[in-house]
Amino acid sequence: MPKKSKRHHPLTFTPFARSMAMTSCKKAKQDIKEITLQTEDSPSSSVNGRLNNGKDKTKRSESSDSEDLEGVVQADFAFFDPKNSDFHGVKVLLQTYLDNKQWDLSGFVDLILSQPTVGTVVKIEDDEDGVYSAVSALNLGRYTDSKCIIELKDYLLKVCRDMDVIPQLKSLIGERAKDVGLIVSQRVVNLPPQLLPPLYDSLFDEVNWATEDEPTEELRSSFRFKFYLIISKIYKHKNADGDKGTTKNGDESVIYIKPEDELLLEFCSWSFNFPLHAQQVTTEELKNYRPMGLVMAVEASKISIFRKQLHSLIDE
Repeated sequence: MPKKSKRHHPLTFTPFARSMAMTSCKKAKQDIKEITLQTEDSPSSSVNGRLNNGKDKTKRSESSDSEDLEGVVQADFAFFDPKNSDFHGVKVLLQTYLDNKQWDLSGFVDLILSQPTVGTVVKIEDDEDGVYSAVSALNLGRYTDSKCIIELKDYLLKVCRDMDVIPQLKSLIGERAKDVGLIVSQRVVNLPPQLLPPLYDSLFDEVNWATEDEPTEELRSSFRFKFYLIISKIYKHKNADGDKGTTKNGDESVIYIKPEDELLLEFCSWSFNFPLHAQQVTTEELKNYRPMGLVMAVEASKISIFRKQLHSLIDE
């Protein structure tokens, strides 16, 4: 099996406004002494990653006399198998995964770290203390007795108010749980978007490898997912009628913090929104938006086309 830890070419990135959606980003230059990476709760401070074919390793530039380089920080990112020493970094990324709910987050992080064959953490080369992204897929049936998974299921049933979705949600996290992979994908909001396609490719490739390479049939079967469940966040306009299009004033109905969520929403069998209560970063452009949780169920058979479209979205 190919080695999962995979190094990527150096990237340069600059701050830009609003969400990470590549189609609407606006580059902004500013003097910075050190890059500040923020969690996904602050979509107004995303970064745009641009490929740089240079051979330099990780760099942090204080300021530049060249206008073209002003505010640019170069970093060499790498993919790693999750390990116990990543506990704090992953926990920070997942701090508001279930909004402001008090739950066994530490136990949830332990599950992610105990599954190194399927899952990835992103760090900066030669600076492995910080975790900038964590991705995994956890079988809800395999971990059904874990306190954190019990609490997560209870939370989803509590926040779902869509009467048409509730029976499907109960079925998916109940009797069908052994066929469901919970995709956990958290990152700092200004992670270069160019990392997203290889990050998801790595995840789903590993899922496929696990169905053949895990040491027991029970473990191999646990990765033969038929559905994926995704818990994410969006910003929804107060006057929005749905999750697409614009309002009467011409504002976007929804701002997607993660560009891949808009694609997943197109492929999902069902989804629902719910209000969030944790303190959120607000900006002038988000004054008419409210943070909402987004839960989606996607058939595993739709993942191949999702991967292709994610490449098209980010590469265009």
